Amino acid sequence: MANHDYLGMANVPNLRLKAEVLILMLKGAGYAAVFSLGVVFFVLIFYWLGLLLPPESKEAPDPSYGSVITEPVDTGIRLT
Repeated sequence: MANHDYLGMANVPNLRLKAEVLILMLKGAGYAAVFSLGVVFFVLIFYWLGLLLPPESKEAPDPSYGSVITEPVDTGIRLT
């Protein structure tokens, strides 16, 4: 592994360790920020696509199974 002295603290081991930990934490925070912004942009893309749809498409009935009203089916099994 290469020994890079980015902060010029090769002679102060305690301070160098704290500086390296700080750099690693900031690097991780940067990765988390990029991931979080990616998720936000992913959701925004679908929101913007929804705004492009005509208003009539938003008035359609709900296609989910729970919204369908059906009659009970007579199976011939008595539950009493």
